[in-house]
Amino acid sequence: MQAYIEAFRAAISSLAAHRMRSFLTTLGILIGTASVIAVVSLVQGLSESIKGQFADIGGTTLSVDAINDNDNFRTGKINTLTAQDIDALRHRVAGVGEVAPILMVPAAAASWHGRSSNPQVLGTSSEFQQVRARYPQVGRFLVPADDAGRRHVAVIGAKLREDLHLPKDPVGEYIKLGGDWFKVVGMMEPKGEVFGFSQDDYAAIPFDVARAMTGNSAEPMISASFTVQHMEELDAVRERARRALRTSRGLKPGVDDDFKLEAADSFKQQFEKITGTATAVLGGIVGISLLVGGIGIMNIMLVSVTERTREIGILKALGATRRDILVQFLLEAALLALLGGVVGIVLGYGTGAGIAALIPNFPPASVPLWVVLVAAGFSALVGVVFGLMPASKAAGLDPIEALRYE
Repeated sequence: MQAYIEAFRAAISSLAAHRMRSFLTTLGILIGTASVIAVVSLVQGLSESIKGQFADIGGTTLSVDAINDNDNFRTGKINTLTAQDIDALRHRVAGVGEVAPILMVPAAAASWHGRSSNPQVLGTSSEFQQVRARYPQVGRFLVPADDAGRRHVAVIGAKLREDLHLPKDPVGEYIKLGGDWFKVVGMMEPKGEVFGFSQDDYAAIPFDVARAMTGNSAEPMISASFTVQHMEELDAVRERARRALRTSRGLKPGVDDDFKLEAADSFKQQFEKITGTATAVLGGIVGISLLVGGIGIMNIMLVSVTERTREIGILKALGATRRDILVQFLLEAALLALLGGVVGIVLGYGTGAGIAALIPNFPPASVPLWVVLVAAGFSALVGVVFGLMPASKAAGLDPIEALRYE
């Protein structure tokens, strides 16, 4: 152990004696690692933000939407879900919990005291807050009596309150949605933004009131979200729901589904796959950067061996073994690479954090611990691998010939 400690001290002294050369040698690894860590920190920060947005929804929520392709839009034959489809989910599928229909009201501008905004206006039912895990911050959410009585009441998001300059507690105020007046009965907890789009710029109104606002001239765009009572029955309930919807929609055997059933957190899962792939690709890029940096280390170490030939001869004459010389030069190469990797990690994270702070509403940068450990460990490994040949050359020198070297 004492020999390794002395070799480590000698390696540190050698690097300190040639500070500029050591810095330039490790610069390739430093820049490559910093660049990748900066990008990874931004990607991981965004990924953590997305996960947080969907954390409360859970894996027992499914959503159903009608499928439309270019032909549907070109011919004007838009495929939509119907009230019968919603009833089929509610009453004909065992294992289904809460069902929340969602109807988007088109072109329903909001206004209050001369101020206007263009939020999403959606018609839904009281189950929406349980299915989507969204709850009021002040006031209440819609209740079954609102829909049964076709009451003109609305629950708004925090962004809509800000846009209309409503009071901090907007309950009891009347706002205009489309051409109708609605009494605000609640404001939902803020959810923040995803990709720069606010999740709080909306107003929720009773489903039947929204259906009446769309009129009979256009088929309403209805979707639905529903919960599964038991997680272990998710796949079975999904299949039962699919069969019930096919029956409700009159689809014959052999005809493809004209709707899609998917988990409500599927976007999160897809995004995790994308970020995982992006991280793997960036890992490949940093591998190439470290490879180039490793070649630079090998070249400089070979030069160092030539410069220190006489020193190596003296060490061997004093009793240093081949292994002692090998360990010293390997430690120098590993320290060079590790130093570049560590400094690169710090600079990369600082750069990523700075970029995230400069972009409005972008989530904070985040670097997982495993990324830091892998980057630092791989940097040191590169130093060892590419320092092996120079170290072997140094260890293999004949002491007498080395002492004669000028």
